[in-house]
Amino acid sequence: MERLEHWWRETFNQFLDHVGEYLARRKGLLPMVGLVLVAMNLAVQWIPGLEPLARVNLFLHCGVFLAILGFLLAWAL
Repeated sequence: MERLEHWWRETFNQFLDHVGEYLARRKGLLPMVGLVLVAMNLAVQWIPGLEPLARVNLFLHCGVFLAILGFLLAWAL
């Protein structure tokens, strides 16, 4: 069990290192994806059959969260 936990921790740390390096070179990527999600939320309002997504504004909430996270990461990196 301990070996599995150690392997999982090492793999996750390497993944976070790679993601951090990738995002450090592309500082505007997460805010742009967030803006695209907000625009998708606007488009979802007029597509029939997607009323559940339109009612809860799923793309809007995810987009705003991702954009704020992207700005904070860009500032920190």
